[in-house]
Amino acid sequence: MTTQTARPTAAAGPPPSRRRRRSGRTRAASATRSGVFHLFSATAALLFLAPLIHTALNSLKTPEEANARPPTWFPESLSLANYSALATFGEGIGTYLLNSLVLSGLSVLFTVVACVLAGYGFARFTFRGRNLLFGTTLLILMVPYASLLLPLYIVIGWLGLQNTVVGVALVLTMFQLPFGVFLMRNAFEAIPREIEEAALVDGASSLGALFYISLPLVAPAVATVGLFAFIASWNEFLAPLIFLTGADSHTLPIVLTSIRGGAYGAVDYGALQAGVVLAVVPTLVIYLLLQRYYVAGLTGGALRG
Repeated sequence: MTTQTARPTAAAGPPPSRRRRRSGRTRAASATRSGVFHLFSATAALLFLAPLIHTALNSLKTPEEANARPPTWFPESLSLANYSALATFGEGIGTYLLNSLVLSGLSVLFTVVACVLAGYGFARFTFRGRNLLFGTTLLILMVPYASLLLPLYIVIGWLGLQNTVVGVALVLTMFQLPFGVFLMRNAFEAIPREIEEAALVDGASSLGALFYISLPLVAPAVATVGLFAFIASWNEFLAPLIFLTGADSHTLPIVLTSIRGGAYGAVDYGALQAGVVLAVVPTLVIYLLLQRYYVAGLTGGALRG
């Protein structure tokens, strides 16, 4: 005679109708939160873009309409007269754009090379006074910017680089060193040493391990340093104004200030806003091209340590 034992049955869950209602409420709440988030983001983006859109529209007005009081929101007729006036201002807008591009390119080159080598040295080598030297580099952030321009002016003159784009690029590179070195040191420290040690065992030199092994792994941090250096040098006004004395060596921010302070206090708002559009476009394009590297560089390097 055999006895059968009853198998324990699983605890009965809520009825299907209740589960469907709960799932529906969850989806509705999630959709509501997502809608509120996207609405808030779109509103914030519109508020940030409104001045740029207004500037771009004003640059396409006729000079009379651009300088009219009260101003109009939208151009009654599209015109490129403001850009034509800007093209013939001073030495020509092309000269000032080229000066700004050369200055920004040299600043990016000097900053990236210096920060990569310094960051790698601080991250991989142990030497006497390493922490003191690193701390001294960061102390540049604590010194007022304007107070260093006079000593730098004397040094640049002693080097024979006064009134040269190279001299201004060296000055701007110095002010980018604290952030760049800090970011690159943390980026290199995030890479396991075993990867480089394997390359050294295979016969690679320290520079070879840097350029062929570590540098590709920290490309987002390098892009971030370059992007910050480009934006800072492209928008810089004070240093080029002091170090570049020739009218044909001025950069775009100096020219825009000259347009704003016209003869007898007159301001050509149309040409000024056309210049603002030209100044915004390069930085916007470069940021959009390097955006994913920029975000990865900040999250992967600067948040470490």
